[in-house]
Amino acid sequence: MSTVGTAARTGIEAGTQLPELRIPITATLIVTGAIATRDFQKVHHDKDVAEAAGTPNVFMNILTTNALVNRYVGEWAGPDARVGRINIRLGATNFPGDEMVFTGTVESVDGENVVVKVIGTNSLGPHVTGTVNLTIPSKGESA
Repeated sequence: MSTVGTAARTGIEAGTQLPELRIPITATLIVTGAIATRDFQKVHHDKDVAEAAGTPNVFMNILTTNALVNRYVGEWAGPDARVGRINIRLGATNFPGDEMVFTGTVESVDGENVVVKVIGTNSLGPHVTGTVNLTIPSKGESA
């Protein structure tokens, strides 16, 4: 019986490019992301406090960014894929009125184990860079 996973059977290999995903950065996305992740720091929902801290507006927290990275790779990999690890670094801040553009490349495939390099860029530069390790199970298996 073959142990070759879905990734290999569907042509996913190192160098495979993920489709681009564009996400409008709105105040609503930033505030609801902060609330959903129980991050009540006022710089994520109160513009006056954010400005007093030296930024032009409220800004996205790392937990919301992490969730968006998970969404990007998860939508590409499909509902049976399992995310094992997300390792990210933040760069340029996400402010309302901007757009984040995700791109990704498969770094490696080992059977069912896939590592994807992800970059999310806004008008200021790379907002998030990192890797996502996931498992894409063989046909007939489910998460």
